Amino acid sequence: MASKAAASAMAVALFLASPNAFAQRQATTSRVVTSPVPTAEFVIGAEDLLTVLFWRDKEVSGDVTVRSDGMITLPLVGDVQAAGRTATQLTEDIRNLAARFLTEPVVNVFVRQVNSRKVYITGEVKMPGMYPLTSPRTVIQLIAMAGGVLEFAKAGDITVLRKDGNVSQAFKFNYNNVARGQSLEQNLELRPGDTVVVP
Repeated sequence: MASKAAASAMAVALFLASPNAFAQRQATTSRVVTSPVPTAEFVIGAEDLLTVLFWRDKEVSGDVTVRSDGMITLPLVGDVQAAGRTATQLTEDIRNLAARFLTEPVVNVFVRQVNSRKVYITGEVKMPGMYPLTSPRTVIQLIAMAGGVLEFAKAGDITVLRKDGNVSQAFKFNYNNVARGQSLEQNLELRPGDTVVVP
């Protein structure tokens, strides 16, 4: 048990020292969960994988990944700003651009895989790893997605780590209390990049 506690303490220290290094470590050592279908209000970001379908124009249809500059490149249409747009908004943008080359184009855009919004959970849960944040999600919901806390977890001493600009924050989360309907203010709504550490 001492080694597990030391591992959790090391995870906290690594995050506080360098959140980017922590994220890279988690991505390579933890289970990565396939993203569910995002909500209609989901805002597309860099690294998200999109499917763009043109009805009766298969040669210009296909999958495309949003680049780091927020753009995607499509046959005929060229570069299109995708980051910061919903799938519905991007569909309309592409339709308007394609109308210069195609007669009454019928276009559909789907978010196939979410890679831009991620949260992490590590430590004494059944399925630690990286999870897509496609819609509002609280700490206890993420723990549930990760299969729940393990038998010997210190469920009353969970920490939520957050990097806000140059400021690193740590919030305590008592799973036992929240599960009983107490201290519900601890059940934070997670933000992209948050890490939940279960010792």
